[in-house]
Amino acid sequence: QELAFTLANAIEYVRAAVAAGLAVDEFAPRLSFFFVARTTVLEEVAKFRAARRLWARIMRDQFGARDPKSMKLRFHTQTAGVELTAQQPEVNLVRVALAGVFAGLSDYSRDVAAIAIVTVLTLVYTFEGGMAAVIWTDVIQLAIYLAGTLVAVFAISHLVPGGWGTIRTFAGDAGKFRMFDTSWDLSSTYTLWSGVIGGAFLTTASHGTDQLIVQRLLSARSERQAKMALLSSGVAVFFQFSLFLLIGAMLFVFYKLFPPLVVFTRTDTIFPTFVVSRLPHGISGLLISAILAAAMSNLSAALNSLSSTTIVDFYSRIAPQSTEERRVRLSRVATIGWGVLLFGLALLARHGGKVLEMGLSIASVAYGSLLGVFLLGVLTRSASERGAMIGMSVGFVFNLYLWFFTGVPFTWYVVFGSIATFLVGYSASWLISRTSPPQQLVQPGQGR
Repeated sequence: QELAFTLANAIEYVRAAVAAGLAVDEFAPRLSFFFVARTTVLEEVAKFRAARRLWARIMRDQFGARDPKSMKLRFHTQTAGVELTAQQPEVNLVRVALAGVFAGLSDYSRDVAAIAIVTVLTLVYTFEGGMAAVIWTDVIQLAIYLAGTLVAVFAISHLVPGGWGTIRTFAGDAGKFRMFDTSWDLSSTYTLWSGVIGGAFLTTASHGTDQLIVQRLLSARSERQAKMALLSSGVAVFFQFSLFLLIGAMLFVFYKLFPPLVVFTRTDTIFPTFVVSRLPHGISGLLISAILAAAMSNLSAALNSLSSTTIVDFYSRIAPQSTEERRVRLSRVATIGWGVLLFGLALLARHGGKVLEMGLSIASVAYGSLLGVFLLGVLTRSASERGAMIGMSVGFVFNLYLWFFTGVPFTWYVVFGSIATFLVGYSASWLISRTSPPQQLVQPGQGR
């Protein structure tokens, strides 16, 4: 099919040139072609050999070419996003975005190179600029991210025949605009209750206890600015999620009208494949930048928070007399160390599930115990350090059990994990206080 379309286009070009009065041997030696090279090597060799023979015969018999150079098939070939979807359904966002740069590499080498570039670039500005660099690059990356997404919305609406009217009809009939599922089915990931209850617990954990967010709030000039940032982030997140849910519905309609040659096996591949295969180069470049901006933004914040936690919560307790200069130097070493570790984890996660759900699942497993011990310190005055640690350990193990051995979706992990942590931690503290001397109470913000 690829050869048929390409050679048919070339025949029409030659016909138009001949009809305009050009001699075939004057322009034919300068014609060139572009093909996609797939991973089935022997089939590709046969395809190119057949193309050479067909083109030579067409030029000689149909157009009367006499110059041997007019019969030669000059072409360029490389891999493409559609091929990645067909042959490697495990592909993730960054890998698709950078695939064209690494044409010719093996699957594993391409993954390593793509992840390494994102990691190294993020590591450089995080290492040199610290928290200020993280915040300001996040601002720029967010602007690119949202601008690229808005461009995608308009691009898809123009590519779908009938525009928004068609999208609304098809997506509405398929239930894509259904907003509320009021069932209490714990095997269903997205329901009204998992969103309201599970979402409230998840947001409390991420925005109230996670160093990833807390470090940004502490960087504000005043408490009022921190509160404004916290509240406005809720509006921004709602807008962002609504935007991407809309894009998902629009892509559903687009591929219903224009089915892909190979059925998508993972939803993570749909949007990046659409970007690299269906959009003009300028727009696709902007959207690829948006994808990379999102990846780098998450990574830079994680590196900075991990480094800060390592020094403040661990090293400073071990060596409280160390100088500020030494702490800064060690924080940079910690940043590099965490960067290498996250690079390794990214490679191990290449064959994981959906990117968003996998990330939220991992975070929710830890957030359950983190929020539970935080609530112990805020809501009680009898929780001991040992009791809190026991509760935190039990809550973490309990969430791991829910993740690996049950069908409970990730939207409930923080709820169940924090409740388990709180109850076990409170009970353990009560039992310990009855059998041993009083210990120092866990206070809110201790260790920060």
